[in-house]
Amino acid sequence: MFKNHAIIGLLVLIISGILLYFKIEPVSTCFYIFAWWSFIIILDGFIYQKTGQSLIRSRTREFVFMIVISNLFWLIFEGYNFFIKNWYYINAPSNILWRRLASFLAFGTVLPAIFSATELLESYGLLKNFKIEKLNITKDTLRFEIVLGLIFIIFPFIFPEHCFPLIWGGFIFLLDPINYKFGGRSLLRDLENGSIRKLCMLLLGGLICGIFWEFWNFWAGSKWVYSIPISTEQYKLFEMPLLGFVGFPPFAVECYVMYSFITLLKEKLINNKLYLKMIFWVIIFSVIFLLLHFLDKYTILSFTS
Repeated sequence: MFKNHAIIGLLVLIISGILLYFKIEPVSTCFYIFAWWSFIIILDGFIYQKTGQSLIRSRTREFVFMIVISNLFWLIFEGYNFFIKNWYYINAPSNILWRRLASFLAFGTVLPAIFSATELLESYGLLKNFKIEKLNITKDTLRFEIVLGLIFIIFPFIFPEHCFPLIWGGFIFLLDPINYKFGGRSLLRDLENGSIRKLCMLLLGGLICGIFWEFWNFWAGSKWVYSIPISTEQYKLFEMPLLGFVGFPPFAVECYVMYSFITLLKEKLINNKLYLKMIFWVIIFSVIFLLLHFLDKYTILSFTS
């Protein structure tokens, strides 16, 4: 039933659960990392079995690129959290080198998880022939979305207590019109062609990932906890207030739009120019390390002894 690498993922997940139960390190502290990478490998195995192609086995270079960009994207949202203060981390590894590695591996799961879940749903033909009326995309449509995106992106900084949910949609409205205009992968173009399949698969994939994110985080020693202003402690699933699960589907869409934008940027501007590639990677890793530094300072509340 499973392809070989999916079997490996399943075995690692089972063994990790056993080691967690007996509180054996480093799994006890970093269970989230072991669980998520196992799950990504399992998803990839199912996709490969179904289609003969998969992210890990067929698009390995893209997979590695995606891990790095996943860190960048999630740390952008961590940057927002310095202001909105919706979550914080406890029991992070005290050794800075181990903490950096653990952070890189944990944040690197975001895009592979969302895209693997979405690709698996698509591989089984969900909504394959579902069509809607074609949407007429005009210049006014693009301008309106960009302005709306800017509002969504800026307002959480100005009014963090009331506008924090806007971060889970701002980059969709800001960047998808740019993707559309310059020929990248665009949800607007899908709507123009009468298709909402990709959008629906992303929404569903985001919800599935959100449930597993919270489930595995709940059992991990090193974890995040929430301090959402509108939350009520008695209505929670794992660490997340129930209302917070509404954010996972648009977050998946946002990740897709952001990833489409950065791949478009890479293809259009950098191409095969070595010096631009070097600048591109220097900027990305500089931003990652800078945000990790501030993460230690503002968002991590406790460290392991």
